[in-house]
Amino acid sequence: MSDQRIDNESFQKLLWPLVALGLILLFNFFFTPGFLNVEVKDGRLFGSLIDIVNRGAPVMLLTIGMTLVFATGGIDLSVGAVIAISGALAATMIRPDYVKGVLEYGELRPLFMVVSIPLLVSMAAGLWNGLLVALIGIQPIIATLILMVAGRGIAQLITQGQIVVFIHEPFQFIGSGFLFGLPFPIAIVIFMCAVTYLLTRKTALGMFIEAVGANPVASRFMGVKERLIKVSVYTFSGLCSGIAGLIICADIKAADANHAGFLLELDAIASVIIGGTMWGGRFTLVGSIIGTLIIQSLTTTILTIGIAPEVTLVFKAIVIICVALIQSEDFRRLFTHRSAKLKTKSS
Repeated sequence: MSDQRIDNESFQKLLWPLVALGLILLFNFFFTPGFLNVEVKDGRLFGSLIDIVNRGAPVMLLTIGMTLVFATGGIDLSVGAVIAISGALAATMIRPDYVKGVLEYGELRPLFMVVSIPLLVSMAAGLWNGLLVALIGIQPIIATLILMVAGRGIAQLITQGQIVVFIHEPFQFIGSGFLFGLPFPIAIVIFMCAVTYLLTRKTALGMFIEAVGANPVASRFMGVKERLIKVSVYTFSGLCSGIAGLIICADIKAADANHAGFLLELDAIASVIIGGTMWGGRFTLVGSIIGTLIIQSLTTTILTIGIAPEVTLVFKAIVIICVALIQSEDFRRLFTHRSAKLKTKSS
């Protein structure tokens, strides 16, 4: 009986985000010609739907890590800053003399080095957050706010406040290449989703994460290593942010420490909430990915129909409020109760 109740709750969490996404796509179907068309050119998929997933890939990666952080009862505000650090490291490794004013290209660094070092530093940044939260006991919003502020400054120090541009075709493939007909960022997201799903749903790790988020004291008495779980989750969030930073940097062929990943932490948090994962306890990766697709589809729709980009945040806020209210059992109960009263009075 309890399993059936859990399945119903999971279905309810996914239902309303799917309805919201369906309404956005339906609107575009009627008002944006060719929006749902997907074409194959030279063995590669092209179309607005592909662009939505491709452009939303960095936020999806942030959302994967943020979902697990939320499940432990935490939050990670530093993901945007880690994106900036990752991209800054990659670009300056490709062009180490750029920040010294030497604009000639030297010998290209190996792709393995350009990718691995930024990812290791990103994981170290996540580890720092985890240690502050799990070992020192700082509130997650404060602990990650520290790196959110300092991290972007670190990225600016790496690039010395410059926008570092480069040409490195193997690295650029990460942001603009294709694999099996799909943009490579989408392939990365699929891989990370699959790995995360296997680790959290096919092993006991997911249960431990939910136990820590639901009741950390009880989970500790049950033998769950609460601190290790939290540190691991924040480190994984740092890894996801680092990969997102590499995708953004490789896509634009430059590192912009000021703007790379700016406010993307808000999109990731919004996606997780829209997807039905609240602070602590049960989480749903599928719901979070759907939440990201809603955010990106809404952004694309607003830009396509000619509305000023500044209005995007207002529309995002409206969608978040609507989906969150619909997902709330108390709100649905209140709405149903009021509707029943109105029907009774009218009859």
